[in-house]
Amino acid sequence: MQWDYSYFYPAIVSDNHVTDWGKQPLKFRVDVASMGKLGFDIVAGELNEKDLEFAKQAVKNYDDFKEIVWHGDLYRLVNPHENNIASLMYSNKDKSKAIVFNYLVNNRQQIDTSVLPVKLNGLDAGKKYEVKEINIYPGSRSPLAEGKIYSGDFLMKVGINPAVSLRRTSVVLEINEVK
Repeated sequence: MQWDYSYFYPAIVSDNHVTDWGKQPLKFRVDVASMGKLGFDIVAGELNEKDLEFAKQAVKNYDDFKEIVWHGDLYRLVNPHENNIASLMYSNKDKSKAIVFNYLVNNRQQIDTSVLPVKLNGLDAGKKYEVKEINIYPGSRSPLAEGKIYSGDFLMKVGINPAVSLRRTSVVLEINEVK
């Protein structure tokens, strides 16, 4: 839905609320809602301990990157109408920071990985960047290498695999320039 809405409405005018509707895990719902103005229409007291811990951390992360989503440049990386995953990226104006949202949109048993790695866009080819997964659910670990530095050229020409799978239906990556 965010993919199609973003053609007509900028993220800053999109009120995206996490609700109890649907069967998606809380992480997926929060990650998707983070692509606009994040809000919650759920009863926090009914969340289990891990969901509550996740939601608190995700809101802190959102506060750190919301300006990029609201005012940055949007890049559509992987089209969900043609693939099993959707990937969208927001980059700030000086190309020093970006947020990449990756989602599984087809829950078939076999996932076509032909679009992986995801080639990023909107970075500076001459800059160096660290890629970090954020919004990790409590008790989970990211399969992405921590502290690894990539050139903007590499991330845009080769890309990075966000490791979206049936067990990891949403992955949010934070890209930061390393000086």
